[in-house]
Amino acid sequence: MSATTTLATDAGLAPARSGPATFFRESAIVFRRQLRMNLRNPAWVIIGMMQPILYLLLFGPLLEPLIGQFGAVNAYTFFVPGMLVQLGIFGAFFAGFSLIGEWREGVIEAERVTPASRTALLVGRLYRDLLQLLVQAAILVALGYALGMVASAQGIALGVALTLLLGGACAAASNALALTTKSEDVMAPIINMVMMPVLLLSGILLPMTIGPVWLQRVSDFMPIRHVVDAVRSSFAGDFALSSLTWGVLWSVGMFVLAVWWGTATFRRENA
Repeated sequence: MSATTTLATDAGLAPARSGPATFFRESAIVFRRQLRMNLRNPAWVIIGMMQPILYLLLFGPLLEPLIGQFGAVNAYTFFVPGMLVQLGIFGAFFAGFSLIGEWREGVIEAERVTPASRTALLVGRLYRDLLQLLVQAAILVALGYALGMVASAQGIALGVALTLLLGGACAAASNALALTTKSEDVMAPIINMVMMPVLLLSGILLPMTIGPVWLQRVSDFMPIRHVVDAVRSSFAGDFALSSLTWGVLWSVGMFVLAVWWGTATFRRENA
């Protein structure tokens, strides 16, 4: 038996019967290993959480004199949803960097020699990313309440659910990109190139409605803008708006597409 096969067997990914129970077992095994890795080195979790909190504390007060121009009644009810989406995007986009390290250490090769579902190998990692995002979102929402945010429990729950879908999509895409590039030096500039227009055109910091018409038209083609609008609508309690419908559709669509891409990448790694 090879060393990689022994490692995979010790991890619990030995041959097993197929089926839903096996899928959840395999993904849970991957999740537990990923969680242990994070707990041993929580620096990335803390760093990822600090950026939106600093934005909330330092940029949020600047919005209070301007909030009436945006059609909102509370600066933090407007600003916290944007920071929530930013947290989901930026934190999840960096998930793939740890996968590159695992690939170099031979962990991915060890998993490849098993009959484990390639989707389970991806989903197990997504469990970790979504749990991390959920904890960070809870801290951000609690801080928003402390600063004066007004939002219903139902609106917050829906907004966080949309953020988790978006974060899962970004994390799956990041894992797929990591296995495609296999290099931090290649992956980092690609992520930076993607994140800059997302930050500027999604209305995360300021609503796109205050910009010129041509910029608004450009932002209409940015799917994440619709998710931001949907999360803001849910926090404001406007559940009947069409923006909420578009946000839900885009969140689900991007999640499904990204998971398909991530799974396809793990399968190609097995070829």
